[in-house]
Amino acid sequence: MNDEVQCVLRFESGAFHTPVIPAASPSVRRSTLRRRAPHRAAPPMLLTALLLATLVVGTRADENDRAASPTDARPARMSPEEVARREARHLKNIRQVTRCFPRAGEGYFSPDGKQIVFQAYPLGYPFYQIYRQSLEGGQPFRLSPGRGRTTCSYFHPTQPLILFASSHRDPQIEQTEAAARRLEAQGGRRRYQWDFDPWMDIYTIRPDGTGLRQLTDTPGYDAEGSYSSDGRRIVFTSTRDGDPDIYIMDADGSNVRQITNAPGYDGGPFFSPDDRWIIFRSDRRKEHMLQLFAVSVDGKHEVQLTHNLGQVNWCPYFHPSGKYIVWASADYSRGPQFANFDLFTMDVTLGETTVRTGRVERITFHRAADVLPVFSPDGKRLMWTSTRTSDGSSQLWIADWVRED
Repeated sequence: MNDEVQCVLRFESGAFHTPVIPAASPSVRRSTLRRRAPHRAAPPMLLTALLLATLVVGTRADENDRAASPTDARPARMSPEEVARREARHLKNIRQVTRCFPRAGEGYFSPDGKQIVFQAYPLGYPFYQIYRQSLEGGQPFRLSPGRGRTTCSYFHPTQPLILFASSHRDPQIEQTEAAARRLEAQGGRRRYQWDFDPWMDIYTIRPDGTGLRQLTDTPGYDAEGSYSSDGRRIVFTSTRDGDPDIYIMDADGSNVRQITNAPGYDGGPFFSPDDRWIIFRSDRRKEHMLQLFAVSVDGKHEVQLTHNLGQVNWCPYFHPSGKYIVWASADYSRGPQFANFDLFTMDVTLGETTVRTGRVERITFHRAADVLPVFSPDGKRLMWTSTRTSDGSSQLWIADWVRED
């Protein structure tokens, strides 16, 4: 019996662990009658559909004014051997990690690098759930409650806690699920599209699936969270003011403060290794055409890192050294049907009031989509989501990272 069949049987027989869902803590509990959608226009629903349209089966030159741009053109017919040769410059021992799900992705390493946490579609359910898995042959272990949409999990760097976002407290969850199932039955949503669910809130849970705790409970979407390197703060995206912006809160959910306040979507934030800067993606310059930005943690200094509005740039992530970032980019100048995401790195120098960009280098060359890259805590491995699978499904992949600095 292969690994995938084992996983399927474990799921269907109920062997996947389901955590207990306690009531929200008194500090965040509210009546559902007070919960409402954002008072202004919701984030554009096409945004991430454009980003992951290919996940179907198929700074300045004068100092800091001109942002770097990935312009390495893809050969029309690159052979598998040529792809392997080019990717081997930085990626060794490429291997697939997840196999148990119709679709899986957005994975992050544990502090010791031995486990990962990620989101995946379980068989028979229409929304992503959050799973933890050992990289040494372990089976997936479901952490999220099993109902509603979930996304954006992340390990606490020093404590046995995992952060994630979930909409399982949606008072109309049965209707939400039924609508998703009807759409699926009708053949709808064949391409990835993320919903900015107004019932999405941020939670923490222990790695064994106990101790679920709600951190946010404001009207609108709260998600896309990650910890600072010392674990004392969480940066996240919220529509609590009617527009998706970047916020920071203490790790217990208190002391929330807004960092960005620009029209359009600001999301996918991560702290720099020294916790002085936050990188994120935004379509404030042109709707849906995401560009990379950095903002100081006090919100006083902001730098746009990419300016190529014909391309979508998203999911930036720091190398632990703080010397460069990795992200995914695709050329949308001819439309999404011709776009394909590849991974790139960009050298960065983090100053007190600015971020200087440098060399840009292309990392992946596969005809499949490569997105959502993250480094292991020691910087020696790269994990990302890719459709380079035999069946064309999106799954997690890992490679040994090779770069001499």
